[in-house]
Amino acid sequence: MAKSGHLTILQLNDSHGYFEFHPELYWVGEKAVYRKAGGYARVATVFKQVREENPNSVIVLDNGDTIHGTFLAVKSRGEALVPILNSLAFDCMTAHWEFAYGPDHLRRIVDKLEYPLLAINCYEESTGKLVFPPFRIVERGGLRVGVIGIACNIVDKTMPKHFSEGVYFTLGNEELPHYIQHLREEEDVDLVVVLSHLGYPQELKLAAEVDGIDVLLSGHTHNRIYEAVVVNGAIVMQSGCHGSFVGRLDLRVEDGRVQDFVHRLIDVDGSFEPDPEIAAMIEDAFAPHRDYLDTVVGETGTALNRNMVMEATMDNLLLKALMGVSKAELAFSNGWRYGAPVVPGPVTVNDLWNIIPTNPPVSVCEISGAELWEMMEENLERTFSHDPYRQMGGYVKRCLGLNIYFKVENPEGKRIQEFFVGDKGLDPSKTYSACFVTSQGVPERFGENRQDLDVDAIEALMQYLGKHDRVSPELRGSIVPI
Repeated sequence: MAKSGHLTILQLNDSHGYFEFHPELYWVGEKAVYRKAGGYARVATVFKQVREENPNSVIVLDNGDTIHGTFLAVKSRGEALVPILNSLAFDCMTAHWEFAYGPDHLRRIVDKLEYPLLAINCYEESTGKLVFPPFRIVERGGLRVGVIGIACNIVDKTMPKHFSEGVYFTLGNEELPHYIQHLREEEDVDLVVVLSHLGYPQELKLAAEVDGIDVLLSGHTHNRIYEAVVVNGAIVMQSGCHGSFVGRLDLRVEDGRVQDFVHRLIDVDGSFEPDPEIAAMIEDAFAPHRDYLDTVVGETGTALNRNMVMEATMDNLLLKALMGVSKAELAFSNGWRYGAPVVPGPVTVNDLWNIIPTNPPVSVCEISGAELWEMMEENLERTFSHDPYRQMGGYVKRCLGLNIYFKVENPEGKRIQEFFVGDKGLDPSKTYSACFVTSQGVPERFGENRQDLDVDAIEALMQYLGKHDRVSPELRGSIVPI
């Protein structure tokens, strides 16, 4: 028999290992301003306040992109986050960058967590069996709530190969109706919550296609959704990134149906005092590395951020550094979304690790003009595809040394109008020298004579900053929609 009650769902998505209070970008009218936000100690305070307000009626969920993205997260291969995450007492999570350490290591991390990682769409290649549980039933507020997890489906499609060694991913849209039916008919749940890391456009399409979802918690695309939307009866929300925001959804349920809801995007700002227990755990974890991370290595006169889809000041700095050590005429990096801003002033080692926490080697290759055109058309399709299920990127690939003018609305393979290298039109038959970081910068099927230089990305950044009293990597109009 369906029940009635009140339930609060808290969401943290795409925190990317940001342990501490950090700068965040906010739009105010025509300009960006920077204020500090986030940090797991303040997130813990938000969770504690809401749990005290609604005893035994709160479910706390994590959409993933949690254990990778900063120096300490990567250096410890996610291990440093485990006691903190357990103290935050999530009920479930799903995953994306968690696979950066390889599926086997992720399994070991999950074994140490006191809550499950859920994924209906991650399978073992050898057996075809699910790698992680597909759902969990949580009883809160007198209600049985079925939570279904969907991991990011691009892990085996666009990420480095070691992310998906021995596993493969589906979109999850074909599996989802089965699990919804199972939870409702066999497990007698009152509500179905989908915890997904596909991306906001993809999840809006998913909600429209699949009946029976009550709440869909969205991740991956770092959307700050200030007002939850309802699609085919599903309440859909997403809550920014870097732990700078927590999403809150208060539900009134009668006879197994959501009758009313209130949504709020909570800005985890300085008005929240840090939880002392979590703050002490974080300080202990950072203590051996604090002097190194606080070392000043340069100065920026321009705010460095990664909040723009076409081009970003943070990545322009990275690309200039890659060119500096490689002497290539073109530079490429992936359109990563993560990376807390660096405000004008001193740049520290910690900032560099936030810019590129994977710290890969600087790579070079020779690539033809025809390949460059094809590579960029592919990237534009993966960013702006008319079908959300075909969107598989972050932002547009970051580029330096070229200028592209394109039509967003055009179909696949037909977007680029003009393509320049320097001040000359792209020559399809010419070979160009390019530098890049990771196979996401220049995918392996493009170019030849690929090699890794004996310098990594952070060393390249240090060298570049060391040669300039102050850097100002302003936007250059490299990729322009017309």
